[in-house]
Amino acid sequence: MAVSGLSDKIRLLVREQYVKPALRLGSERLSIHVKDILKDVAGDAVARGRTPAICEVLQGSKLLRENGLEIEGVDGPPSKQSTTVVVHYRILRPGQQGARAGNDKLDVLVEAPKERARRLTNRMAGLLKDEIAAYGGGDEFMRWVRSDADEAL
Repeated sequence: MAVSGLSDKIRLLVREQYVKPALRLGSERLSIHVKDILKDVAGDAVARGRTPAICEVLQGSKLLRENGLEIEGVDGPPSKQSTTVVVHYRILRPGQQGARAGNDKLDVLVEAPKERARRLTNRMAGLLKDEIAAYGGGDEFMRWVRSDADEAL
């Protein structure tokens, strides 16, 4: 991977100093503090004042896809653009994904669309469970839904 800009440098740094060691240890989760990345690139004149760019790279789909990661949460201010931001990742494993694709020296895991759809659908299971129970069950909930739909016509 040719490192041409700050974004590429950050992605390479994350892969080498965070993802590869976590994979070697068999970790399931990984957290990265923006201030740690900022310290690592502090000697680079291009990185000064680039905290928002670093935050975006750490939350970007390219970093996630290239390293087989999924964001579990982001701690920090609502803007998610601060040196206090901490990004928490889940490391995707072969059982959670479809194909494997080689990327440089790191064998990167790539989630197949079918697997991603299944994972996201499973997250939704039970989403309305409490709401449906509050209406007295599925039949009553559907009566309520249909009554609103009929009134809107």
